[in-house]
Amino acid sequence: MPKFQKLAKAAAFSICMNSPAAQPSVTQSVEDALNFYHYGNNGAVKLDLNYRWENVNEDNKLDSLTGLPLPLANQPKTANANTARLRAGLLSPIFFGIQGYAEFEGNWAMQHDFNSLRNGKSGYSVIADPEKAELNQLWISYSGIPDTVVKGGRQRIKLDDDRYIGNVGWRQMEHTFDSVLITHTNQQLFGLVVNAGFIGNVQTITSTTENMDSPFLNVNYKIGDYGNIIGYGYWLDYTEKEFYEKSSETYGLRFTNWQKPGDKLPITDNLGVVYTAEWARQQDYGHGKTAYEVDRYNFMGGLTAWNVTLMGSLEQLDGKGLNKTFDTPLGTNHAFQGWADLFLATPANGIRDIFGTAHVMLERGNLILTGVFHDFSDDTGGIHYGDEWDFQALWKFGKHYSVLAKYANYNADRFGTDTQKIWVQGNISF
Repeated sequence: MPKFQKLAKAAAFSICMNSPAAQPSVTQSVEDALNFYHYGNNGAVKLDLNYRWENVNEDNKLDSLTGLPLPLANQPKTANANTARLRAGLLSPIFFGIQGYAEFEGNWAMQHDFNSLRNGKSGYSVIADPEKAELNQLWISYSGIPDTVVKGGRQRIKLDDDRYIGNVGWRQMEHTFDSVLITHTNQQLFGLVVNAGFIGNVQTITSTTENMDSPFLNVNYKIGDYGNIIGYGYWLDYTEKEFYEKSSETYGLRFTNWQKPGDKLPITDNLGVVYTAEWARQQDYGHGKTAYEVDRYNFMGGLTAWNVTLMGSLEQLDGKGLNKTFDTPLGTNHAFQGWADLFLATPANGIRDIFGTAHVMLERGNLILTGVFHDFSDDTGGIHYGDEWDFQALWKFGKHYSVLAKYANYNADRFGTDTQKIWVQGNISF
């Protein structure tokens, strides 16, 4: 058995044997042991163990070429995956502004009744969590320049809400980037934050590598208590022939705010407001062979009071045909347009997602309940794709432990397949 599987088993056993609520001294002892307080600033051993059971059931799946239901013998079998992912990293102390980090990541499949996209089991529905082990991060940073950090190597990058560049953190294996990232923060200018960088490779969620030459720029400026305005540009140029058509350049503006009750700009002492307005334009770039120009619109408004937040939203990604759609290949797309993941890639006719979200926080914020309803159509509203219900319950035990239950149910109309997904998950993170 590979070493990472043995370590994952031992960590999973410790979850069962050591209740965090009953044995806080054990948790504190582990936390103290993993942090190098006596050897410098911020040195530590990082551990993250994530167990998940995932079930995917697709009803009457369609043939992607004909649009007709597949024969009964070719319908995908219900997928079940029991997986345990371990990340183990070593963060060095800071010496003269220099710090380094190395992190291993391994995913162990305890049940193989699913199509991981790497295991050849195409007869099952897809659960993109292959049994692989890899170097997840290896970077070095320098913070000796005032208000600036320069980081180079394989690293996790998350910008804004992860729509354009994120780590796809929901999957067991994550996106990381072979890149250079420069972050400049100027508190004297209302918290101006500038992220500029260059990505040379992407280590994907299926433990494959995609090569690119992709500079990016993200400038975030806080406008007093009214919110943050963000301007961005992403120039994605995929340099391998099979990925040429994923190349694009995107420019956009985003204005967003989340005012909690009691903040400086609430409606009342018990009522806060949340809002986002965003527009972006995308077109062909680099090795992309197809000329196109499309837009994205993203609007959200809501209220928050007594630990309850209600929001109404619209997100639209335009489409004008094959390889002429607004796409976000480096984004954490699971967080958008339904957790059933029917729209990880934008349909040829685009997509308009009108949805409502409710968040409820209980037990002093340790229990978070979320419900979402989506109504999907093409970007004109003339073709109804279907609708989806999503529900989630997240229970946190202090800083290091959590359990989660999650459900998604997509009801197809004129796009895709009726799909139900269920997840149960437990996490330990130090």
